[in-house]
Amino acid sequence: MATKKVEIVISPKPAHFVGDGFRVHNFIPGVQGLDMKRMDPFILLDYNSKFHFNGTETPRGVGVHPHRGFETVTIAYQGRVEHHDSAGGGGIIGEGDVQWMTAAKGVLHKEYHETEWAKTGGIFQMVQLWVNLPSVYKMSCPKYQAIKNSDMEKVDLGDNGFIEIIAGEYNGHKGPAFTYSPVHMMNAKLKSGGKADFNFPANFNTAALVVEGSIIINGEQKAPSDHLVLFQNEGETFTIEASEDSILLIISGMPLDEPIYPHGPFVMNSKEEIMQAFEDYNLGRFGYLAD
Repeated sequence: MATKKVEIVISPKPAHFVGDGFRVHNFIPGVQGLDMKRMDPFILLDYNSKFHFNGTETPRGVGVHPHRGFETVTIAYQGRVEHHDSAGGGGIIGEGDVQWMTAAKGVLHKEYHETEWAKTGGIFQMVQLWVNLPSVYKMSCPKYQAIKNSDMEKVDLGDNGFIEIIAGEYNGHKGPAFTYSPVHMMNAKLKSGGKADFNFPANFNTAALVVEGSIIINGEQKAPSDHLVLFQNEGETFTIEASEDSILLIISGMPLDEPIYPHGPFVMNSKEEIMQAFEDYNLGRFGYLAD
């Protein structure tokens, strides 16, 4: 099989706040041509790099807001997040856990620092991805998956470390998340000097976020902490070596190759569908959720 080469290593843009609880670097859609189409079906990647929040009695976060047409995936590395939505989904995302919310035809939700964690504060580190839904599923019923770290399939790489599978598969081992299109999502937790090989179809849009440490890709390209590695859509295999103890989020997905029409919290296939989403939201068809 041919090698999947690096297209570009992207530095984090200046951070900005989403609400008052999430200080993020936006990679998708971002600079250097990394738009929603280029990383389809991954249409947003916000990375809350390590940031210390002081303790507070009033948890920081984002208040009630709507979504339609896609899924939000929140991966907790440090800190704890609480979530509630108008479809009845909700819970606490602890360190190492993942929340996978399918907004589909529409939900209201809110997300904020978990109450007890907020009182003491500490280092907070998270990733939120938006995964686009195929048009046939955009108006399906909302769904919620609370994925505990203990439920993730872990592939032991011996002295190299291990792979923690959230969705899709690695070397025949499958992750617990249900997806509406072919999506691979996993954390590679590699020891210093540890190596891991990856294999994804050539046409799948593939990237690696260096959450911790620093890496060398295919024995030549270096990527430090908090950088995103975008791979070319040629070749299938690549190797990552950790220059120090490292954690990487690996994402790879089959492009949906459908029109992408985003507007604020809605991602649909046409302007008309966006207009319908706003009308449905204004008419209360997304349900009810208290602030």
